[in-house]
Amino acid sequence: MLVLLDNGHGGLINGVYQTPGKRKQWNEGIIYEGEFNRAIVNGIIEELTRLNIPYVNIAPEYWDVRLVTRVKRANAYAHLPCFYLSVHANAGGGEGAEIFTYYRQTKSDAIATVFGEEFKKEFPSEKLRTDYSDGDLDKEVSFYVLRKTMMPAILTENFFMDNWREFTEILNTPQGRKKIIDYHLKSILRVREELF
Repeated sequence: MLVLLDNGHGGLINGVYQTPGKRKQWNEGIIYEGEFNRAIVNGIIEELTRLNIPYVNIAPEYWDVRLVTRVKRANAYAHLPCFYLSVHANAGGGEGAEIFTYYRQTKSDAIATVFGEEFKKEFPSEKLRTDYSDGDLDKEVSFYVLRKTMMPAILTENFFMDNWREFTEILNTPQGRKKIIDYHLKSILRVREELF
């Protein structure tokens, strides 16, 4: 099984953030979503490398790679047993985590369920924002990267940048980021064992 990892949005180049918006300034510091996404994906990559699990970093650049380019890069591997994982942090008022898939029941839903179960194990006291209207926990949306990829695909939203508690206790701490990396890694291992 090949893991296609996509850290959403741009990063910092010479101290300049590459994605308009997608940041939150607090007295305790600032969070740039693209920097956070890269930190999580890089942590996952480190563990996958250690475990000899194949992966592709879909957007290793620090500029904001266009969605069409991300999807084109991912679809080049569609002939292989693989799944696409897009990593994000949320904003807009709220709390907790979410896992998104595209519409219809597919293997993506089973993968999302594993991720949701592992999130609750790693963060038992944190909220997992779910939608069971179609029988499983993921939320279904028409995000471009979920709609256009040709393999199972999920997108994780890992807590809210504009929630002060989640920022100070999870998103902006090494321990919190490590737990986010760990839940993604444990999910990947289960997906490989149970679904591929």
